[in-house]
Amino acid sequence: MSDAVSKTPKPQLRGLLHNQIKRNLIWACGMCFVAAVAQKFLVNDHRQNIYAEFYKKYDINKEFNKIRNKGLFDSCEPDN
Repeated sequence: MSDAVSKTPKPQLRGLLHNQIKRNLIWACGMCFVAAVAQKFLVNDHRQNIYAEFYKKYDINKEFNKIRNKGLFDSCEPDN
């Protein structure tokens, strides 16, 4: 009969808070790493591609002439 009865484990009374803090700290560090990697791939890389595509087609002289012809510069006269 003694083989059929199992003993219940004793409750952990010492070091419980220390073990919980260690486990939660490891979990938090892991989640921070996952969030940083997701931010890089989902947000930063996409934004860099958008900026690169914009500056491939951007002509600064055309923009300068458009602003100058609107009369927004004090030092440059419009072509009109």
